[in-house]
Formats: sequence, structure tokens, C-alpha cells
Amino acid sequence: MRILHVNKYLYRRGGAESYMQGVAALQEAAGHQVAFFGMDHPDNEPQRYDSFFPAYLELEPPPDSAAAKVAGFGRMVWSTSARRGIEAVVEDFRPDVVHLHNTYHHLSPSILGPLRRRRVPAVMTLHDYKLACPTYRFLDKGELCQACLGGHFTQAMRRRCKDGSLGSSAAMAAELAIHTAVRAYRHVQLFVCPSRFMAGRMAAAGVFPDRLRWIPHFVEPVPERVVDGAPTPTSIVFAGRLSPEKGVDTLIEAVGRLSGSVHLDVAGEGPDRTRLEDVASRVGDGRVRFLGRLDGAAMDTLMRDALAVVLPSRWYENQPMVVLEGFARRVPVVASDLGGTPELIRHGTDGFLVPPDDAAALAAALAALVEDPARAQAMGKAAHERASTDFAPGVHLARLDAAYAEASSLLP
Repeated sequence: MRILHVNKYLYRRGGAESYMQGVAALQEAAGHQVAFFGMDHPDNEPQRYDSFFPAYLELEPPPDSAAAKVAGFGRMVWSTSARRGIEAVVEDFRPDVVHLHNTYHHLSPSILGPLRRRRVPAVMTLHDYKLACPTYRFLDKGELCQACLGGHFTQAMRRRCKDGSLGSSAAMAAELAIHTAVRAYRHVQLFVCPSRFMAGRMAAAGVFPDRLRWIPHFVEPVPERVVDGAPTPTSIVFAGRLSPEKGVDTLIEAVGRLSGSVHLDVAGEGPDRTRLEDVASRVGDGRVRFLGRLDGAAMDTLMRDALAVVLPSRWYENQPMVVLEGFARRVPVVASDLGGTPELIRHGTDGFLVPPDDAAALAAALAALVEDPARAQAMGKAAHERASTDFAPGVHLARLDAAYAEASSLLP
């Protein structure tokens, strides 16, 4: 099978890119031919078809000049260069299926027309809530919000959800309003939802409810590492973007309430780092380390040696990969009881679920693991067993193959 993966970025920028590259590697190992289409970004890995990619467009921060803003908005709505580029790639590669990921803004739904004309089925994995929320995250100034659900996109402009900016919020609201009005994504045969929560929100928003399919992500289970005389783990690990919706400040406060030698390792970068370092200096009692971005080997070691992985988010995570990565390394996960996360963690079996923004409850869950290492180890074993069955790579590929076949059968 020839599979074309489409994403605006073709380097490991975030979860969507990591997933895409991981699943493409699995597909190649299974004997499929894989190619990529995206934006011509300076950080992209070399690609077979990069001469056809639309030019690099930077939207964060927004352009300064009025002309650049108008041009940027036009490309967000309908990119002629992306349409021409994918047409050339499809003509040469002749894919059996196109697997779309994050295409918003930089590629736009213009890329779907050439697929329809050549009768190439399209499957799109929804990595965020963009088709229902102009600003992706169901957040309004850090608070949970679903005011736009059902097509009420002017709420984003009224509330200035995008960085408090009327102009940016209006542009994102207008983009989604236009695409929804003209049914710009109607040529996608199936939408893959990694969590049932995502599927439910998309259905409630009227995003092609009959085309939504639940397919959770995958993780490669990591073999057990046996070290004679290894000390009891005392590290709590957070891995992810340092931004307010991740709730790392609540985690720092929770760790500050714990007794003993437990410490917190924070892996990642983001706009909230300076504020979080200040919080740690006040309440962390010297037990919080900020490690920055780590490569794969360093992250693997950090998680393997952890007592727990923690995801204290205060927003609706879709299907956070950090949970599965902890499971794959025999580490229990403590997380907020929000969004798609409760679908992954069986409370008391392979981790704990706690209310968001509740440092006391989070500290109590962590203390239960600190005070009973045997229980923490048993929970880690249960987590690994689940990663090896429900989220195994082979299971995921079989589900994707079925989705590709169904999408092909749905072509008009």
C-alpha cells in the first residue's frame, strides 16, 4: 500500500508530528511505501517531495504589516500553493490513501480537491479540537470553555480567546466559520478520534458525526530493566510543554506538600517556564529540577527511574502520549480527571485520577505511591500489561488498515 502522510510540520515539533512519524515507521516496517507532504519549514527533515511544498509561513507571532496579515488569512482559508503542491505529489506518488494530520492554517482544506478528483480516500486524525473550537483547546483565558460548540464561533472573537487579541481571535473564528459553512472537510471520508471524548465533542459540534471513528494511539512497550540493588524511586516526572493549561504549578505545590526525599523532574520547555521557576523557588523547597527538552534516550532513562509520571492538566487533553509512555516503562501515572485521560487510566489499578487544580488531592495520590513502593510497582506492572495489549503497535496498525479500507469503500 502507498500511504501519503500530510502535516504542516515535518519535524518533531509536538505530539501530532511524533505520532505521524512513529506510525509511518511502523507502516514502512510492515512493507508499505510511505511519503510525506507539508510546509517548506527550515527544520523539516529532508523529504522526497519537498520541492512541491508550499512556502514557509510564520503565524506565531502574527505578521506586522496589514498586507502580510491579509495574505496570511487568505492562505489560512484557501492555499492555492498547497493545492498545486499536493496535486503534483499525488500525480507522481499515486497513493492508495492519504492520511491527514494537522493541516490547519498553513495547508488549508484546499489540499482535498485534488484527492477527490483522483478518487484517493482521505483519513484525518484529529489531534486537537480545531474543527469545533477556533483556538483548538476549549479554553477561554485559562478556563474551560465550550461556548463555540455548535457553530457559535463569534464567541471566540467576543471573548478574545486567542492571546487576548481581537484581531487574531477574529481571524481564527472567521477561518473556522467559513470552512464550516462551505463544508470544506466534506471530502475526508473518515475522521480518526484518538479518544472517545474527542469523538463526543466532535459529534456534539456536528462535525460529520457518521464519519467519526475511535482509534487510540499506540506505544512500544519497553523491556523491563532489572538492576540489582536499585534504590526505591523518588522522582516524580512531568514531561510536556510548559504552558498554563498543563497545570505544572499545581504539581509543584503538591510536591512541596510531600515529606521525605521525593523530588520533581520537569522535562520540557514553553512560555510558562520563568513563572514556574518562580513558583518552585517559593514552594518547591529545592526539590524541583527543570531539565529542558530531552532527547529520546534521556527521556527514556528519566521515566524508567521514576516513581510516577504526572499529568496535572487543567484542559481537555485528547489522548496524551505521556500517559502511554509512562505505562510502557512500568510507571504508574497520576493525572487530572479531564478530557480523554480517564479513558487511559484505571483509577487505583495503573494510576490515579484527581480533580484538576487540587494540589491537596494530587499530593495525597502521590503520597500513596511514595508510602507504598510495592503498590507503586504493582500498578506499574498493570500499566505495562495494558500498554502491551490495548495500545500495542500491531493492534493500532490493524485498526488503521481497517479505517483505510472503509474510507476507500466510501468514495463517491
